[in-house]
Amino acid sequence: MTKTADKSSSKRVLYAIVFVLVVICIITTVLLYNTSQLKYEAAETPPAEAIDIDEVGAAERLAGALRFKTVSHQDPEKFAPEEFLALHEYLERNFPQAHKILKKETVSDYSLVYKWEGSDESKKPIMLMGHQDVVPVIEGTEDEWTYPPFQGMVDEGYIWGRGALDNKSGVMGILEAVEMLAGEGFVPEQTVYITFGHDEEVSGKNGAIKMAELFESRGVEFEYVLDEGGFITLDMVSGVKRPVAFIGIAEKGYLTLELTVESEGGHSSIPPPSTAAGILSRAVVNLEENPFPPRLDGAANEMFQNVAPAMPFLNRMALANLWIARPFVINEITGNKYSNAMVRTTTAATMLKGSDKENVLPIVATAVVNFRILPGDTAEVVIREVERIIDDPRVKVSTLGKVSEPSPVSETDTPFYRALKKSILQASPENTPIVAPYLLMAATDSRHYKEVADNTYRFLGYTLPPGDMKGFHGTDERLAIDEYMRTVRTYYLLLKNLNEGS
Repeated sequence: MTKTADKSSSKRVLYAIVFVLVVICIITTVLLYNTSQLKYEAAETPPAEAIDIDEVGAAERLAGALRFKTVSHQDPEKFAPEEFLALHEYLERNFPQAHKILKKETVSDYSLVYKWEGSDESKKPIMLMGHQDVVPVIEGTEDEWTYPPFQGMVDEGYIWGRGALDNKSGVMGILEAVEMLAGEGFVPEQTVYITFGHDEEVSGKNGAIKMAELFESRGVEFEYVLDEGGFITLDMVSGVKRPVAFIGIAEKGYLTLELTVESEGGHSSIPPPSTAAGILSRAVVNLEENPFPPRLDGAANEMFQNVAPAMPFLNRMALANLWIARPFVINEITGNKYSNAMVRTTTAATMLKGSDKENVLPIVATAVVNFRILPGDTAEVVIREVERIIDDPRVKVSTLGKVSEPSPVSETDTPFYRALKKSILQASPENTPIVAPYLLMAATDSRHYKEVADNTYRFLGYTLPPGDMKGFHGTDERLAIDEYMRTVRTYYLLLKNLNEGS
């Protein structure tokens, strides 16, 4: 009886081992199969025809545009209208062919709308965007620049000056491409609108918003819109050695909340158990310690799936098998501040104010917290969650400034996206980048056109090494001359490829 029981027990153990081994084999097979299917589909991209760009002239023209102090200040009293009007004259003078074929209109006195009539009235128009304004140079830092920020210098293989990256290279790059095409007698099939706002850096209230309202009042709807917001990166994705061209297909929403705590105040020698500053500080700490949950979906998931084929094997296998590896992948993504911002609504405490003197208890203490809202969340959801996390009736939560909801997520299976991808590859034959959609964490003027646009994309044609990224809104803003030419080529090729139905 015992021997029989032992044999039966041994069989059960053997069957269990065999079962486990079979399950492991099946899972391993699935993992490896899914990983093998995750391949970068290299598009059959025919080489572009030679493009004769006046490189010296184009670089000097961009440098000239940087000399106009078209600065957007938070204080509207500092606005300098004469700088914008002088820039408009400069554009007309330097792009005569473009201004012959484009119908120009001014909105809110300083924003520009150009219309390039297409040959096929049955097709919906498209829009190319840029903005004329730049951020201020931080007072007292002018001497830290290699060249004065508004000198517009061409030297050492770069174009130096405020706006070289953000975003006069876009404005001038579009006009350079149109000038060349106009000289060739090119006519687009789709009508092309070109808009250059004048206050993007202060939310586009009088520029993009007014232009969008104008288009809506006229019944103009765009099939596709292209704005700034993406570029070609180097060494930005862990384990990926090839350049990656990121096309923004969505952008996060924008919400700023002010937290306010009021108390009686008084002398700091006789404090209450918690001052207004202390209560407020706990609220801010609670928000930082309870971030919004991460989600790997939408534009962020598309980005990782497109870039994954160029990653090391284990990273690739994990992304190919999110059904089992999702928690590990999300843990890895959220460990990096850049990728973390792509998968969750972010919380950033940016401003704090209490008493004006060290021995005076604050009567009112305030904190400003900025949120960048992930598509799928809303401002209402964020406010409700903030109030739940703080859970203190002494802390009043109010909205500060304009609220911008997350943009819709644009499709990648469209003729425009394919034409843009083709143009990017053709403009960079020497070092073919991976082209991938992504979620833009910042805000652009394009968000104001969601009521009149089917799909919106965000991309500028230049390659930006990590070391040059500090120029965005920072010191020594500059753009390599070769990369500016790549930007011009990309716009030029895009307009041609759209006519070919790429």
